[in-house]
This record gives sequence, structure tokens and C-alpha cells, in this order.
Amino acid sequence: MRLEEFLSVFCGAAHPSKFERGGNWSREWITTSNVPCSLISGSMNMGLGCAKWSVCWPFGSLLDSRHCVFALTLLTLLMQVVVEANSWWSLAMNPLLIPEAYIIGAQPLCSQLVGLSQGQKKLCQLYQDHMQFIGEGAKMGIRECQYQFRHRRWNCSTVDNSSVFGRVMQIGSRETAFTYAISAAGVVNTVSRACREGELNSCGCSRAARPKDLQRDWLWGGCGDNLNYGYRFSKEFVDAREREKSYPKGSYDSARLQMNLHNNEAGRRAVSNLADVSCKCHGVSGSCSLKTCWLQLADFRKVGDALKEKYDSAAAMKLNSRGKLVPMHSNFNPPTGNDLVHIDQSPDYCLKNQSTGSLGTVGRLCNKTSEGMDGCELMCCGRGYDQYKAQIVERCNCKFHWCCYVKCKRCTKIVDQFVCK
Repeated sequence: MRLEEFLSVFCGAAHPSKFERGGNWSREWITTSNVPCSLISGSMNMGLGCAKWSVCWPFGSLLDSRHCVFALTLLTLLMQVVVEANSWWSLAMNPLLIPEAYIIGAQPLCSQLVGLSQGQKKLCQLYQDHMQFIGEGAKMGIRECQYQFRHRRWNCSTVDNSSVFGRVMQIGSRETAFTYAISAAGVVNTVSRACREGELNSCGCSRAARPKDLQRDWLWGGCGDNLNYGYRFSKEFVDAREREKSYPKGSYDSARLQMNLHNNEAGRRAVSNLADVSCKCHGVSGSCSLKTCWLQLADFRKVGDALKEKYDSAAAMKLNSRGKLVPMHSNFNPPTGNDLVHIDQSPDYCLKNQSTGSLGTVGRLCNKTSEGMDGCELMCCGRGYDQYKAQIVERCNCKFHWCCYVKCKRCTKIVDQFVCK
């Protein structure tokens, strides 16, 4: 059912108007069929443009007015869903993650991908073969986020729509800071590796300069991860959404934009700082008389560990009179480009809250014997927990057979599990 048809059913009078820009609401009095009505007009960004609608209901009919209020309430919820869906992270959930899927005939499907800003759609059209690896980078970031927060009240849960993380990302908390950083880092990682493996037309092996401390008799070559290209492309694509926005100086949106850009950069720097030289020996019978070395990215788990430490020490920020982010507490040192920053306090993740996007900890597994965040006392927020018997199947009695495989049996055991009330 189209929007105007939906409103027509509930309000008795609705008609579409032309597409136009703007978000201001106005109220005026009109008369339809000799019945006084209230005309409410506004606009909603649906990703494809802004649709303007008009709705009126007879004041003489209480039932009709209630129907219209109900319809407008549902419409407000629809607007919230549209806002939440506006994220390139949705590429991680997109099944069309093969380069051929972005072209039908000669027409790219970039304009139809959910969550891309206008600048990101243009980059998609120019670098269609990159989109698969941007999606893989987003997925890598999400998985690492869920691993790092698996024992926390907020465990980086995803929701069943293209917003990926839901409304919780609308709060400028330290959790949001980590999510932006780890996803930007994921794109650097996957694009750099794709260059090395020859998957992309516009880049190849790393051309990084030979490190000054590398031994003279070692060769600098091989095919390293193209960190320089991955870093620059991640900056261009991931930051595009923020850079094409403009907000009044000193506004909350302006602060949030600066926060996002800072954390994106911190994620990219984490990948760059952890990249190291890898070498391979050459020589008769493995004598290692000669070594060939190249630049190689660190395992992404190390990137996640480093950013998790930055999360724990993330700096609280505020806007100064010049509209720039500065530390909330003046006695603290300003954060570096490697640190994470946030502008809002974290919401309460103990209970489900639709307005903040918190899913709560009801039903989460906890560790009865732990005194850490995964312990039942902290995880369950003092609500207590239930104990259950669970049957698990695992590999056991593994034996090595010549040559060359390991054969295991499948064993079943009963264990106690503790679940938050």
C-alpha cells in the first residue's frame, strides 16, 4: 500500500503532492465538503527524494480523528525506521556482494543500495569492484565488535533491518565510537588485502618504501598488503557521508559529525600502526642465507584488541566557543588521533528501551563464578538469574592417524547454564 493510500484509509482524506525539499511542518485551516479540517503538511526523506503529503480529518468525527492520530503515529515510526536504515554498514548484510551483481546490462545498481549517501553512491559507480570488499570489511568489523563485547551488557547486537545496530548508534556514546572505528578499520583491511591478491583493477601490491632499519642483505620486495591504498580509499568512502553534511556551528549535529570523523580516523590508524614487516627465508635446505621482506597487515584480532583498549579510555568531549571538540574536563590531556572520543554518556543497557535502542540483558548467559562484567551479578544488573541444565555436544578422544588426519568422537555432556532474569 502506498503512503497516500494508507493515510486515505485511516483519515478519510489524503492526497499526494509534488516532490520537494524541506522539513518544516506547517498548519493551516481548510474546508473539505463543508467540513472544517486541519491540514498538516510536511516532508520525509525516503532516500529517493522527499515526498510531501497532506492529511485532514473532520473535527466533527471523534472516531476519524482517532484513526488519523493512529495513522500519524505509525507514520512517525516509519520515519524513525528510515532514519535508522541510513548506514553503509548494511552492505555487510547485503547478499549482492559479488562484483557482477552490481551491474544489469550497463546500468549499475549503486543507486539502489540501501544506506549509501550520495557521495558513496558516486564512489560505488566509479569503483564497483570495491563494493564486495567494503561489505566484507563492514562484516569483519561487526564480527570483531561482537567478539570484543561478548561479555559486556552491550554486546554489539545487530537488528533485523538495514540500520544494522538500531537506534543505539544515534547516541554519541563510547560504544558508538568503537563501532565507527572498527568498521573503518575493517574496510582498510579488506581493501588492502584485495589489492595484494589482484582482486581490484585500480591497485596492486604494496609500493611502500623500504624500512630504514631493515638489514642491508635482506631484499625488500614480494607482494605486500597495499596499506596506503586501503587507507586512502577507506578515508574517501567511509568519511564521505560526514563530509557532505553541513550543520550550524556549535550544534549537537556538528559535534557528532566531528566525533564520527575522529573515530573513523582512529580505526584506520590502528590498522596502520600495527602493520609490520614480514619476511621469508631462501636458501639451500632452509639455510636462510637470503631473506625477502614485505609489508603485512596485523591479524585483525590485534586491531580489535587495540581499539578495545582505546574504548576503555575513550575521552569525553564537548564543543568549545569556536565549535571545536575539546575535553569535557580541562585537567585531562587532549586525545590524540589514535584515541577514541565520545560526546554522550552511554545509555542504560540493563533493560530494553526502544527510545535508546538498548536490547537489555534479559535472557543473556552469565558466568556464576566470575566477578567481571560477564559475571551474573553485573551482567544481570542485580535482577538475579535462573539456572538450567543444557546438553552440549563436543569433539573428544581425538587421535592422529597416519597419514595424515585427525579423527575425533562426538561426546555429549550435561552442563549448568545461568541466564539473567
